[in-house]
Amino acid sequence: MQRPTKSDLEAATGKTVPDVIAPGLTVLFVGINPGLYSAAVGHHFARPGNRFWPALYEAGFTPRLGPRHHQPGAADHGRGGRALVGRAAPGEVALEDKVARYAPRWTAFVGIGAYSTAFRRRGISLGPQEETIAESRIWVLPNTSGPNAHYTPARFAEVFRELRESCCSET
Repeated sequence: MQRPTKSDLEAATGKTVPDVIAPGLTVLFVGINPGLYSAAVGHHFARPGNRFWPALYEAGFTPRLGPRHHQPGAADHGRGGRALVGRAAPGEVALEDKVARYAPRWTAFVGIGAYSTAFRRRGISLGPQEETIAESRIWVLPNTSGPNAHYTPARFAEVFRELRESCCSET
């Protein structure tokens, strides 16, 4: 897939990125909102500097590292993705309804900001949380975007692996 042009990015304002979601997921990954790059190409976490997809692969959530912009079938691996705000701009959050409807075992927020925005909380730490959404347990992961220089690719894989080992070892 070719990178979007400047005009493609400008035209992406307000576009939606479809959820990758199905009933009974093990983990639903939730970002705060798609950036213009993601909106332009139509896939979550699509910007080339984002470390989300490599972290999923290295942590063992997916059997292979496919093309960055290839998401069809993601729900087949027991995981899905959505943004708190479906458009590439601020808007209303319908997360609780989606989680109640699709019932993932875990809802993993990719970034403290995503969780903080959803629940209006401060002083959040990474890892499992006390709260739930419907019956879905909550886990907070670090933000995988390029500007988050606090984490190396190996460290992202490690924290994603902690989630996978916790959620996938449950019976």
